[in-house]
Amino acid sequence: MVVAERISAMEHKPTAVYASPLERTKETAAPIASALRLRVRNAPGLIEADVGEWTEKPLRQLYKKKEWPTVQRWPIGFRFPGGESFAEMSVRSMDAVLELVAAHRGETIVAVSHADPIKAVVAAAAGVPLDLMPRLVVSPCSVSALLFTGSGVAVLCINSTGSLSELVLS
Repeated sequence: MVVAERISAMEHKPTAVYASPLERTKETAAPIASALRLRVRNAPGLIEADVGEWTEKPLRQLYKKKEWPTVQRWPIGFRFPGGESFAEMSVRSMDAVLELVAAHRGETIVAVSHADPIKAVVAAAAGVPLDLMPRLVVSPCSVSALLFTGSGVAVLCINSTGSLSELVLS
């Protein structure tokens, strides 16, 4: 997998690989972990948003729902029927990332998640309001990198699909 090659070529090699419990993230994380000679660890807090009653419904059906414009234009004001709100997903995802950062202080780690949790974490790190989250693009197998220090967080890249040699960890 190309993302595994890109990550394993990094100057500061990751020391741990985590993935959400969903199969598709584990499938993405496996070649990364293999290339780094690590195992994939489970990180439940990285799971996709709980969309409740919308689970496994085709997008073409969801686009027609009266709530769809709210999902796109005012995510902070929306709760998935029978599921969680974007705000809850954002807090859960960032809490999971912060726990991983604390467990691996000073190390580079990989956390494989889903587009919305990644966008929410990046938005929080960048100080971008959650309502602007839909403007962020996170493609499959892209890399978004954050640098956590004792004094805060910096967004190193979002949606990178090229070399990761430009990442400066200072």
